Amino acid sequence: MIISCELCPRLVEHREEVARKKRPMYADWDYWGRPVPGFGDPGARLLVLGLAPAAHGANRTGRMFTGDRSGDWLYGTLYKFGFCNSPESRSRDDGLSLTDAYVTAAVRCAPPDNKPLPRERSNCLPYLLREFELLSNVQVVVALGRFAFDAYLALRSDQRCKLISPQPLFGHGATCLLPDGVTLVCSYHPSQHNTLTGRLTQDMFDAVFSKARQLLDGGQ
Repeated sequence: MIISCELCPRLVEHREEVARKKRPMYADWDYWGRPVPGFGDPGARLLVLGLAPAAHGANRTGRMFTGDRSGDWLYGTLYKFGFCNSPESRSRDDGLSLTDAYVTAAVRCAPPDNKPLPRERSNCLPYLLREFELLSNVQVVVALGRFAFDAYLALRSDQRCKLISPQPLFGHGATCLLPDGVTLVCSYHPSQHNTLTGRLTQDMFDAVFSKARQLLDGGQ
């Protein structure tokens, strides 16, 4: 069971230390402090793949992209394009639900400095593989950042799926139709590093999910 996984000692130590020490503004929170499962519609055609839980976001709340600025960007944009019932994601019991979308991450524990190691991604890959097997209706995958992009390609390799040659390259807004009919759409991650510096703007992020919506609605 994913929430009891302890395969990565470095991540176990970090997630639990953060949950013990807390951030002063969240002193009253009972931090989740465990691996974070995916969240969304089991019949989803859109899969959003992120990097890993934020230390004081999903590691605190127990739900992907919940309780931090990246989540504000993601769910605000998903709401704009009809994939969820609210633009806000504050806690596991806030009533948020997703429609035709599922949100998960390449690594399920908060990593130090938001930088998982390659072997930690490898340890998490079976969980992602199982999710993808269960999400049998997925038609579009949005990879948030290069790490998520590489994780998805590693997933397909592990599934022994045929990839196009040459292998697709990551770039914001890049799309690739894979041999099984799934379209991979790339986006910069909505981290504060990217959004506060202007590397990722709201218009740029909107364009990614506008493309996803267009693809799902039968556009090209």
